[in-house]
Formats: sequence, structure tokens, C-alpha cells
Amino acid sequence: MRISLRSFARVTAAATATASKPRKGFVLVEVIVAMVLLAVAVSSLAAMMYSVSQSGMKATGNAYRNGVLMHEVNRLEGIPYDSIAVGSSSISVTTAPYKHTRVITVAEPVANVVKTVRIVITPTDTKLKPDTVSFTRTKSRTSKVLCTDCPQG
Repeated sequence: MRISLRSFARVTAAATATASKPRKGFVLVEVIVAMVLLAVAVSSLAAMMYSVSQSGMKATGNAYRNGVLMHEVNRLEGIPYDSIAVGSSSISVTTAPYKHTRVITVAEPVANVVKTVRIVITPTDTKLKPDTVSFTRTKSRTSKVLCTDCPQG
């Protein structure tokens, strides 16, 4: 078996000539791989931003609902006992930023002594949950020192 050095030198020279020549530009496969990686990263960020914005909208709606509930409770606790009418009333609020329906139900289980108040807030946006608050109002006992025949004196 005879090996020729002349042919070996020719192959080595051809290999070094092609390897030393610099590449110009990108290969199409490299561009496609880079675009796929970018698409995966951007789509995962978009999903995260969507969930963050949805939770922010729910938190804002909950804050408005709690504000409306506190406003109604404070209003009904601040007025005199006899000014609270027994029955049910419904109010629809159609103005921004918090569109809702509020139902106020007042019952009087013990006449002229106790009134139970129930407030239900139902947002028109179905993504937000309704909420209810109930409390009891009692008639204050007045001290009538000079009244000798008064039942509560």
C-alpha cells in the first residue's frame, strides 16, 4: 500500500483555503431560530401582562365596591333611627367609574326598638363579584328624669 504525499498536500491546501475564507452574512436558519426564540419570549411576556392587568382591574373594582358599601353604611348609621324607612329600595348607578345596582332592605323585627339593614351591591360588570353587608340599628334609650309616668323613664 503506497501513500502519495503529493495528493495529501493538495487536500490539506484545499481545506485550509476554504476554512480561512470568512463567512459573509447570516444563514437563513439562524434568522429563523432567532425569530422563534423572540416569539416565545414575547408571547410569555404578553400572557403575564394580560394576567397582571386583569388582576389590577379586579382590585380597582373591589376598591370601588368597598367604597360604595362604606358610604351607604355610614349614611344609614348617621341618620336618626326614626328616619330609616322600613321596606326595600333599589338604586341603579349608570355613571362611570363604577356602574352598579344597590338594594337596601330594612326590616323591623321588634317594633320601635330594632331595625336590621341589609345592603347588596351588584356591579354591572360580570367580572366583579357582588357583595353584601348587614347591620342592626337600635333605638337609643332616652333618659327622662322629670317624667314619672313614662314607660322607659
